[in-house]
Amino acid sequence: MKLLPRCCRLQVLGAALAVCMTIGFTLQLLGVPFQGRGSPDWLPHLRLLPGGGAEERAPSNPLSPRPCQPRRHIVFLKTHKTGSSTIVNLLHRFGETQGLRFALPPRYQFGYPYPFQARRVKGYRPGGPSFDILCHHMRFDLPEVQKVMPPDSFYFSIVRDPGSLAESAFSYYRGVAPAFRRAGSLTQFLAAPERFYDPAERGNHYARNLLWFDFGLALPAAPGPKAVRVALAQLERTFPLVLLTEYFDESLVLLREALCWAEEDVDAFRHNGRNPRAVRPLDSAQAAQLRAWNGLDWQLYAHFNRSFWRRVEAFGPARLQAEVARLRERRRALAERCLLGGGPVEVAGIPDERIRPFQFGQAQILGYALRPGLGPAEQQLCTRMVTPELQYKDRLDARQFGANGSEGAGGGRGR
Repeated sequence: MKLLPRCCRLQVLGAALAVCMTIGFTLQLLGVPFQGRGSPDWLPHLRLLPGGGAEERAPSNPLSPRPCQPRRHIVFLKTHKTGSSTIVNLLHRFGETQGLRFALPPRYQFGYPYPFQARRVKGYRPGGPSFDILCHHMRFDLPEVQKVMPPDSFYFSIVRDPGSLAESAFSYYRGVAPAFRRAGSLTQFLAAPERFYDPAERGNHYARNLLWFDFGLALPAAPGPKAVRVALAQLERTFPLVLLTEYFDESLVLLREALCWAEEDVDAFRHNGRNPRAVRPLDSAQAAQLRAWNGLDWQLYAHFNRSFWRRVEAFGPARLQAEVARLRERRRALAERCLLGGGPVEVAGIPDERIRPFQFGQAQILGYALRPGLGPAEQQLCTRMVTPELQYKDRLDARQFGANGSEGAGGGRGR
């Protein structure tokens, strides 16, 4: 067989490569996967949403993650009713054990529902040292956050299906959201939400598009999808990772990889969970109504749902499944070691007020009681894992500022 001259062979190879690249880009634009996969059988409730979005910055080889250094500059946008208190607990524990400097509010939130302002951070001064971790409730404002946090900070957040989120918000915020308070029940609210909702009333941000509000987004000035797409594209540039409440353990694994932390660093018990008896199951029609009422939240959730599953594919589904199994086994073992009864209990069963969760809203919030007779090391680990957000914030405040409110007096480092 006579071979083509070298120059010709290179031309043919180049043409073939160009054709392959063209086909590949076309498939991506059309949303066609390179491998037929559907929903992984180990995630039976997965519903992949169609569409595009920006490419994820995740390791391309799931079997050989690239070397990295643990991230110590972290911004977590703590959204409402998404399981975010559990994330805050593991950030509190990591920062405390590493001696990191927290950006703390004077009380427990950064002036919410008003946009975040750097001046509300305790100990902040223009031109002074930056902070390591920012993780308490705020309405996001990027320029103000950048005044407080280092340029290399890693930004992430968590979102939830607006259907179940709205049901939880109705239960929790009924006393402070006039739209919910006027409605006798969630069923009555869904029958005619416009009848109860006035966007100008204080507290009603809880009643519609709460995620959109927490991310600091303004309502689109013009109708149509373009303004929403622009806003979501900007968010994705700011937040390279957004977790999903519905796949919380998978989210913890992806977070661990993004932060380059050890697997044990994302071990956590669930915080701020309602008593299951108070959770009102939604039928499919009600869930659809709530998604429609919270239409901006649904578009935001759908956008980050897609980016989440792209990141899962980049990580490797089999690798993710194995790490989730290890995470759950460690959690089971820790619950057996730490918890009286092995799980969450009502507040009446928690004699130590230092680990008793704050109660707010209609439903009782569960917490944890520690087993008696723990050794010193176990007592410290288990106490940190069960300490609710408000008490832990006070603990960090005392460590960082001391009793007299002077930074450094309590052992927090000032860089």
